[in-house]
Amino acid sequence: MALSMHSTCVPIYLGMLGNLSKWLDKALAHAQARGFDPDTLLTARLAPDMLSLAKQVQIACDGAKFGVARLAGVEAPKFVDTESTLVQLQERIEKTIAYVKSVAPEQINGTENKAISVPVRGREPLQFTGEDYLTHFALPNFFFHLTTAYALLRHNGVELGKADFLRRD
Repeated sequence: MALSMHSTCVPIYLGMLGNLSKWLDKALAHAQARGFDPDTLLTARLAPDMLSLAKQVQIACDGAKFGVARLAGVEAPKFVDTESTLVQLQERIEKTIAYVKSVAPEQINGTENKAISVPVRGREPLQFTGEDYLTHFALPNFFFHLTTAYALLRHNGVELGKADFLRRD
């Protein structure tokens, strides 16, 4: 059986957002066990010119919601980037999961050749077919920000391992 556009992205978005939520649970527990404010982790960076943990989570969520919205040809919900606690980031993940689940397979399937335009600040929009958008932009961008969030948490002592990244429950 061939892969469908829906099965190529929605289960991945849902599973990995669920994992991201569990990583933040571990971050909260880590901070509580060591007696520091867990929300100090929101500003964590690996390099001075890098986006913070909060932005990595926000962009990962945006990647999933825009990924399905652009393929489905619908307007994505707007989330204001004002989260200032790990709990608020958890809520954003939950809203993103709910939205991704709300997009029906038939809205995404068959969009392999659909023209997708991605706005880029200060430049002409990027142009893709649906399949190229999904496989060469949307999913890699999503994983980039997830992996960066994972690395930031690990770098700050949160006990995460490969099994936490790859879990499927």
